[in-house]
Parts: sequence; structure tokens; C-alpha cells
Amino acid sequence: MLLTPEESIHIQNNIGADIIMALDDVVKTTITGPRIEEAMYRTLRWIDRCIAAHKKPDVQNLFGIVQGGLDPVLRDICVRGLVERNLPGYAIGGLAGGEDKDSFWRVVAQCTAGLPEDKPRYVMGVGYPLDIVVCSALGADMYDCVYPTRTARFGSALVPEGVLKLKQNAMATDERPIDPSCPCMVCKNYTRAYLHCLVTKDPMGSQLLSYHNLSFMARLSRDLHMSILEGRFPEFVRGFLRVQFPKGDVPKWVHNAMEVAGIDISECCTPTNCQHDAMEAAGVDISDFCPPTKCP
Repeated sequence: MLLTPEESIHIQNNIGADIIMALDDVVKTTITGPRIEEAMYRTLRWIDRCIAAHKKPDVQNLFGIVQGGLDPVLRDICVRGLVERNLPGYAIGGLAGGEDKDSFWRVVAQCTAGLPEDKPRYVMGVGYPLDIVVCSALGADMYDCVYPTRTARFGSALVPEGVLKLKQNAMATDERPIDPSCPCMVCKNYTRAYLHCLVTKDPMGSQLLSYHNLSFMARLSRDLHMSILEGRFPEFVRGFLRVQFPKGDVPKWVHNAMEVAGIDISECCTPTNCQHDAMEAAGVDISDFCPPTKCP
């Protein structure tokens, strides 16, 4: 099947979605060489064809997609090119494809910094709760991901502390709900033990976990949004990290991203994790406070 920019927009016009996406040429971020540049310039050429083919610009918002792999020069060229088209919104594409987290957040930070603040900035394919919190701190507004339902099919439930694996034998006799603080239908009516029995034998288990996981993500998004509206987003981030990393072992990439975002998370981190390198560079001996293994 040949899918052209024009046919892609024609299909989306017929579907009638409020937001439609330009057809882009996307390659994995782990690929290197001229293919990345080729895809970026093709994406820019195709956005003009998509704009020309768009028949309902008054009721459907066409978003362009920033490509360029992990190359900051190519990403910058694509950002500038899309902004010049004055689109209703912009997506950051080509991530969540196997790149390391440090490269991931730097691309998001670069793109959000170059895209208009008064228009939606959408990170495509991103849906881990931690990634959403970090990207929101960096200026992103929208996300999509199959993670909540995909991880449910593997028997995992999302909880404030991370992931609860219902297939583990320890769940077989656990009479608690997935998350005592969750108001969803699943947590109100089913125990971990019952769900453990289902996820190992019955497709209904995946459906119930999907329901809970989607409820978890909706609640996370709502709480994140409200914290921004109420001017307490930094406190929200720190509270989220304290629950996810009670031992203070916040990943180094998260610490670096929050530093760029201007959010102080030092109270959530142990010296061995976030401050070890900084103290070492400053010539401060903190060996008495650190285990033999350095931070990641």
C-alpha cells in the first residue's frame, strides 16, 4: 500500500479527529548516518504537502512532527522549519526508540525550548509516569503511549511506588487492593490475590488491570495539571519522586533534567546518587557517607 502525505490527510479528514498528524519519515534514534538527515528533510517537505491537502483547517488541527534523531543541529533545523509554518501545534517525534534516557530528555528540552509556548507541544510515544513528569517539567503538554495497557497484559499494575507485578507468587495470598488510595472500580472490588489468579489464567485479568492502569494515568495527569494551575508544580515533582524513589536513588538523568528545568530535587536524592559527582568535582570528600558503589 502506498501512503502519501495527501492520502494520510484525506483519511484523517474523513475520520474527523480534532487533532490530526502530518505524515513524517521516522527512523529509530539508534540509527546513525545520512538516513537521519534524509528523514528530517523529507519530513519538512511532506509538511507542506500535508498543509496543501488539508481540507478542514477550521475544525481540525494539523500538527507537524519534529524529527532529526539525536542530532541537535538537525532537530534545530526541523523545529525552525515547522515553526515557520505557524501550525496549530507541534509534536516531538522519533523518541522512545531505544535511546538512552540522557539523550531522550535533552532532545525534549531542546525541542520544547524552540517551539512556541502558546501552542501544544506533544511528545509522541511517551507514557511512563516518570517520563511524563520529567517532560512536563521541560515544557511538554501532551503524550500518548500504549504502556498502561501493554504492561497490564503482562500482569503489571501501575502504583504510586512504581509497578506491582501481579503474577508473582507473593500476590496469591495478598487480600489488599492493588492500591488502597486508588478510587477506581478495580481497586474497590478486587483483591491482589483474585487478580493474581486471573492474570495467570484468564484474559479478564488483563482487562481489569488495563482499567486500573488507565485510571492511574488519568489521575496522574489530572494531579499534574492542577499542580501547574495552582503554582505548586515543583512540590508535585518532589512528592512524586519521593514516593517513586524512597531511598533517594533518583536516576542521574532525572536530576540533570530537573536542573535544566529549574526544579530543585536535592531533598529527594541521596548524596551517592545526585550529588556525588558534584561534590567530587568540588574536591569535597564524602566517602564517609557513600557506599563503595558509585551512583549510576
